Amino acid sequence: MADYADSFNNKISDDMKKKLTGNYHLLFLASMFAFAPVSCSAEKLPAYILGAEEQTGNDAGSNKSTAYFDFFTYKGNDAVYTNNPLTTPGAFYTNILPGFYSDPSICSNGKGDYFLVTSSFCYFPGVPIFHSTDLVNWKQLGHVLSRPSQLIKIDGKPIQDGIYAPAIEYNPYNETYYMITTNINAGNFYVTTRTPMDASSWSEPVYIDGLMGCIDPSFFFEGDKAYIVYNDGPDTEAYSGHRTIRLREFDVATGKVINPAGRGKILVDKGTVKPGNETPIWIEGPHLYKIEGTYYLMCAEGGTGPWHSEVVYRSDRPTEGFEPWDQNPILTQRRLDATQPDRLNPVTTTGHADMVQTVEGDWWAVFLGCRPIPGTSVNKRYENLGRETFLMPVKWTEDGWPYIQTGEFSAPIAPVQERPFATRGNDVTFGNFEKRADFATQTLGVEWMTLRAPATEYYSLTEKEGYLALKCAEVSSREKLTPAYIGRRMQHHAYTCETELTLNAKDEQDRAGLLLFQDDNHQYFLSVNKSGKKMRIALEKTNATKVNNTWANASVTTIGEQLVDDGGKPIGLKVESKGLTYEFYYKLSNGSWQKLCGDVDAYHLSVANCGGFTGATIGMYATRKL
Repeated sequence: MADYADSFNNKISDDMKKKLTGNYHLLFLASMFAFAPVSCSAEKLPAYILGAEEQTGNDAGSNKSTAYFDFFTYKGNDAVYTNNPLTTPGAFYTNILPGFYSDPSICSNGKGDYFLVTSSFCYFPGVPIFHSTDLVNWKQLGHVLSRPSQLIKIDGKPIQDGIYAPAIEYNPYNETYYMITTNINAGNFYVTTRTPMDASSWSEPVYIDGLMGCIDPSFFFEGDKAYIVYNDGPDTEAYSGHRTIRLREFDVATGKVINPAGRGKILVDKGTVKPGNETPIWIEGPHLYKIEGTYYLMCAEGGTGPWHSEVVYRSDRPTEGFEPWDQNPILTQRRLDATQPDRLNPVTTTGHADMVQTVEGDWWAVFLGCRPIPGTSVNKRYENLGRETFLMPVKWTEDGWPYIQTGEFSAPIAPVQERPFATRGNDVTFGNFEKRADFATQTLGVEWMTLRAPATEYYSLTEKEGYLALKCAEVSSREKLTPAYIGRRMQHHAYTCETELTLNAKDEQDRAGLLLFQDDNHQYFLSVNKSGKKMRIALEKTNATKVNNTWANASVTTIGEQLVDDGGKPIGLKVESKGLTYEFYYKLSNGSWQKLCGDVDAYHLSVANCGGFTGATIGMYATRKL
């Protein structure tokens, strides 16, 4: 596997690396339940389909240099939700998974169960998986990649590396679910399960010969046949951004590509060529469907920035003859200016779609999009949340073409959608919700993530009952390693986050508090540390300089600080996000909130400023190394 990974990484072209790591800063920017397990005996399945048990955490160890967090609360307060209330039982907000849930893929088992996955990059666990029975009420089951053995070669890598664009499909032929994806540092692989309601049941990765240097693979199953469609470079590059969509046949019985030599068969070269778009760029994210005897190929195009879109092709064969719809794109917001003052609730960068038919017969598509806040100037946009997952209905023309929207000049994405077959529940993934963690169980909730590895050597939920014990690690969040950080996605531009901690400090190097993390170079840290006989509350800012289009020389500066006499009692910390600015507070035992810093620019954590692919996260952090 290591040889495969090294070979894959070496084969990625310079153009691909530029697109995957540097080009995203041009963005305007910028997840279950009860279903009966399928009846399929292990005897009839190839060995590669069988999974393994999920690993468990361990004790954080000694209580010296340890912070004890009593609780963590998060409350969203975005105006788009308060100004657009849901007034009917089937109404829902279009961005069904707010916060950075990018590159969504969806599948159905044909029995009323729907599963959805998204990218996770270098966060652990990888690939969040959600389940629904009506497309409106979603619940996160956990993560597809929940073991370190499923996530290799991400240690030492920037946060925007790792897992890209997972695609999930159900194969009725062997009653098995497949998730295929790209680990940009190791190669293309898939995992399988027959019981997706158990998120720990997914198999070990199977790396795929025949997809070297490619991205965005997706399965298509038809009877006993199977294919993989994917993005690859052209045989001869005509211009920067020139890509192809290719296809390989897959043997379900062996779990391998048939005849892996060569580069596969080209289905689409360049993209949707038409007047005004003679050199289409970045055709990618393909999904293949068979609908009433016709094969449809749906792809993203235009890059993941403001020119992003979705296009569709069709053929009477799965292996050739695909022609584009003359009304492409079928989804885009590229002609809409997010900075227009009269454009409320702008959505940008829409694309990377996948569609599904429900048991009721209607069609729906998930896709990524961004909800930026226009800033104080044209070139300053607040895209802190990253690329979110949206859901909209798919319509059909009389001559059999599917579309979400029509043409270059599509209407703005509406904030509210309606599905008559669904009844919205009380615990949904969208809108202004409030979450509280009291750390009363022995495992973290599915919303929590760490960086690159489980970090179980740093935290414990059993050392002190009802607390998260977090050791002050000799690792900084600026390093491309695994610090003592446990975070969750920022899912609103306006939100309030609170925690309360007691720091058992060995010396003045021990620090703990709330970390606002965009990447290794852009962070805010509301911290507590010992200073003589008192405690110091401080706001630290991590920043870097850009050298040759690459961030370098990250350093930490103190924005504000206050010495307090805590009497050895817990200290409260609070972050209030106003969208454009942050406010940072602290509170002593039995005291009131005191503002440490106000009007702190949130643009520092915007993807428009930082580049990359991820939205910001917030959580608990402890370190001995700033």
